[in-house]
Amino acid sequence: MKKAVVIGLGLIGGSMALELKKRTNYKVLGIDANTTHLKKALSLGIIDEQTDYANLSDAEVIVIAVPVDIISKVVNKVLDVVSDETLVFDVGSVKNEICEAVATHPNRKNYVAAHPLAGTEFSGPEAAIYNLFDEKVNIICEAEKSDWKILDKAIGLFKILNMRIKMMNPVEHDRHIAYVSHLSHVSSFMLGKTVLEIEKNEQHIFDMASTGFASTVRLAKSASSTWTPIFMQNKTNVLRALEEYIKNLTEFKALLEHEDKNGLDETMNNTNYIKTILNGIK
Repeated sequence: MKKAVVIGLGLIGGSMALELKKRTNYKVLGIDANTTHLKKALSLGIIDEQTDYANLSDAEVIVIAVPVDIISKVVNKVLDVVSDETLVFDVGSVKNEICEAVATHPNRKNYVAAHPLAGTEFSGPEAAIYNLFDEKVNIICEAEKSDWKILDKAIGLFKILNMRIKMMNPVEHDRHIAYVSHLSHVSSFMLGKTVLEIEKNEQHIFDMASTGFASTVRLAKSASSTWTPIFMQNKTNVLRALEEYIKNLTEFKALLEHEDKNGLDETMNNTNYIKTILNGIK
């Protein structure tokens, strides 16, 4: 029975392990520095067994799903011991720094820099769910630096998991993902922070939280242990996105202060175009 190893058994790693068990013939083993996570993953049946870095040479597939600030270290550590046929891929949402860190490794050809655009606001092994990756885009960066057989194995596996593939340069990936994903998390965290600071009555928040507020602030439930490293590693792009966001907030505030109804209407009507994009692009 072929062996797959998942390193990092939180939401993404745990969900990947569940899918590998369901949709492939791999025996799925797990590694996690958090022993509580490891025990929970075993008890929930997310993985078949636990393992360690000394037993990776016979693995067919190794998935690295640790926080982005340690992915580079883990990828290099894994590449030190893999066989020529082993596929190694990570699922981090920041790619350029990782790609640079592994660029000169002798086994760079075994590595595929991937980012499945999937997730929820929950974390830990308990958050792992089936079908998380269905119809989601999976971005692959620097595909040309992976051995074609390894890349073919990765694409085949991603298709089994029902993901759509997109190729990108890692610099472009980090810039665009800051605008579309990372900024939305900052916005959600700061909306939650603002409401907590100006509305001291928690019962009022609970009673008056509409579906709009709940959906907008949903991402503020996300774990800081996941998102602080992401913001730090993609700092330049996140700051650029924040500058534009703050500018737009300031302009909206000015329109309201001046009771510029036409300006408010125009701003919101123009922004309504976002629904055309989201409804029209598959």
